Order: sequence, then structure tokens, then C-alpha cells
Amino acid sequence: MHEVICPHCGRAFTIDEAGYADIVKQVRDREFDKALHDQLALAEREKAAALELAEARAASELERAAAAKQAEIERLKADISAADVARQLAISEALAAAAAERETALAAANAEREKAAAQLAQQAAEKTAEVERLKAELSAGELAKQLAVSEAVGAVERERDRLALELEQRKSEQQAREVALKEQHGTEVALLNEAIAVHKDFKARLSTKMVGETLEQHCEIEFNRMRSAAFPNAYFEKDNDASSGSKGDYVFRDRDTTGVEYVSIMFEMKNESDTTATRKRNEDFFKELDKDRNEKGCEYAVLVSLLEPESELYNGGIVDVSHRFPKMYVVRPQFFIPIITLLRNAAASTIAVRGELARIREQNVDITDFEARLTTFKTGFARNYDLASNQFQEAIKRIDEAIKDLEKTKENLLKSSNNLRLANDKADSLTIKSLTRGNPTMQQRFAELDAAEEPA
Repeated sequence: MHEVICPHCGRAFTIDEAGYADIVKQVRDREFDKALHDQLALAEREKAAALELAEARAASELERAAAAKQAEIERLKADISAADVARQLAISEALAAAAAERETALAAANAEREKAAAQLAQQAAEKTAEVERLKAELSAGELAKQLAVSEAVGAVERERDRLALELEQRKSEQQAREVALKEQHGTEVALLNEAIAVHKDFKARLSTKMVGETLEQHCEIEFNRMRSAAFPNAYFEKDNDASSGSKGDYVFRDRDTTGVEYVSIMFEMKNESDTTATRKRNEDFFKELDKDRNEKGCEYAVLVSLLEPESELYNGGIVDVSHRFPKMYVVRPQFFIPIITLLRNAAASTIAVRGELARIREQNVDITDFEARLTTFKTGFARNYDLASNQFQEAIKRIDEAIKDLEKTKENLLKSSNNLRLANDKADSLTIKSLTRGNPTMQQRFAELDAAEEPA
């Protein structure tokens, strides 16, 4: 019998083994179904995004093809208009030539007119044939355009149908996988119940040799006995790292075929014979075990205990104490190998789900890389454009400043030239007469000099 406490009212009631196992199975199945539903919803959203992107790409290709065909049609229409103008010009020139020749010679004009008429008929026939050819090319262009549009629409529809079919196939595969996992889970539960019954009987018939061994030695021997067959890639060694102030007893780690670790367990072994006069309880070691599990980076924590030997809770099988500390279990020694197998298989089942999600995400890797590269290019281009624009504006500013300096220098040079011209004019107008005007003394001196230079 198991004693269960209601989380709402706090009342305690007892249930038998079958009822307890049914409750545990319901809780585990509900969590498994929820996780699987969330993963399927994520896969559906990613597939819908990929489908929308494919449809957008097809629509863009269709628009580009239509634009190219429209441009070709416009070019052909322009060619037809040019051909009509050339034909009319040729007719006008021929008529003018015939009128001129008729004025000069009537007889020759008749012959030339017939010849010109024949030429005009031939040219008209050629132009008509050219027009018909251009119209045929235009019709062919329209037909090619419609064909390209039809092919593009058909390709989009085929891609949409293919993606829808692939989505349905994936849904079927997921449903089949879900059924298989549920069947596997049911089989594992049945095997676990059978193992519980076997080990209960084994506990009742424990040998004196097993009682005499320490619990750690017993667990190590049991694991090494199963290592080569059940755990070929596993690591199971004593925890000798006490740098943090405490350590557990054993650490279990297992890896897949690629070498990636997918499950790890911290083990603590407590034997009734190791206790002092004060009897210990299993829950006295939960906090220390959780601390050791976190410090050593393990996902699960398991207490293998012979304490509280009269407790129906711990004697009933594997006890989940995750309500006290996350992912922690208490087992008797006979459940040591089953708890490792159960946790290892549960973790291994999630590897397939994670691998499926990874494969779905890989389908969108190219899209993500393209968007990231496009964003990087836009960012780099905008930055280079800003730098070039700033440098260009700086160069224009400096050129304007240089022009202002040159204008100022030019102005100063013009002013200097004007002053030199004025100085030269002043020098040219300077004479002795102008210097001595109004100065009797200087006039007398210059007169004496002139008298002295005259010949006697």
C-alpha cells in the first residue's frame, strides 16, 4: 500500500500497488504527450513558413517573366510603327520623283511611272509581309508569355501539392512514431513492474554475503557485471573531486554513437550499518545530494539507500522525490540497475525527437543564411554609402573654401595691380617744374645750374 497526500486539501489516503502504478503512468504519459504535441506544433509552424516562402518566390519569378514579355511586345509594336512610317515616306518620295520627271518628259514619265508603280507595289508587298511577320512574332510572343505564365503557375501548384503531400507524410510518420513510443513506454513499464516483483522476491532472500558487503561495493559490482552488455559506452566511476567541499559517491554518464553525452546521474549510497546511534532518514541527504549533482553538472540525482528499512514508501520500488528537489529519486539496492536503465532509455528516446527537429530546421538553414547575408550586405552598403557621402561633402566644403581663398587672393592682386598703375602714373607725371612750383629757392637753384651749364 502507498500513502498519497492530496496537493489541494492536504488529506492523506492509501492506494494499492496497481492504483499507484496507474497514477504514475498517467502523469508520465501526460508529460510525454504534451512534449510531443509541442514538438509537432513547432514542426508545423516551420513547414508553413517554408511553404509561404516558396509561394512568394514563385510569384516573384512569374512577375519578372511577365514584365520581360511585355517589354518585348512594346519593342515589336515600335518596330511595326517604324515600318509604316518608312513605307509612307518611300511612297511620298516616289510620287515626288514621278511628278518631276513628268514635267521634263511626258513619255519618259509614263515609263518611269509604271516602273515606280511596280517598285511601290513590290515595296508595299514587302512591307505588308514584314507587318504580317511582326504580327506573327507578336502573336508568338503572346503565346510564349501565356505558356510561361501557365508553366509558372503549374510549377507553383505542383510545389504546393508536393509540400502538402510531404507534410501529410510527416504527420503520418509522427503519429506512427507516437504510437510506437507509447507502445515502447508501456512495454518498459511492464518490464519494470516485472523487475520490481523479481527484486522484491530477491530482497526477501538476500544472502548473508550481500549483507556483509558494503553498499558501494555491491552497486559497483552489479554495474560492472552489466557494463559490457548494457552500457558499453558508459562512464561509471567514484566521485573523487572534493574541491567544492563535498562530493557524491559515484557519477554515471552515457554517450550516443557520435560521442555526445545525453544522460548523467549523481549517485549517493547510504547503508543502515553506517549510521550512528542517531538513526538517519533518507530526506536528511536530499539537499546535499542536489548540491553535489549541480556542482558536477549531472542531470539526475539518485539516492541508493538502506535507511528506513520499515518504510513502505521506499520498500515499494523507485520513489520520485522531484517535488522536493528536481529529477531526484530514491531506490533500494535491488533497483540500482533498473533506475539506470529507465533513465537512460527515457533520455535516449528524446534523442530521436531532437534529431527529427534538427533535420526539419536544416531545411530552413539556406533561407536563414540568405537573409543574414542580405542584411549584412545592406548594412555594409549603407555604411559605405554614408562614409562616401560624408567624404564627398567634406571635399566639396574644402573646394568651396579653396575657391573663396583664391577669390580673395585674386581681389588682393587686382588691388595691388591698380595701386602699381597709380604709382606709375604718378611717377610719369613727376617733373622738375612740378617739384619747384611755389618754391622760389629751388627755382633759383635750378636757374643757377642751368646758367652754369650754358657755354660761355
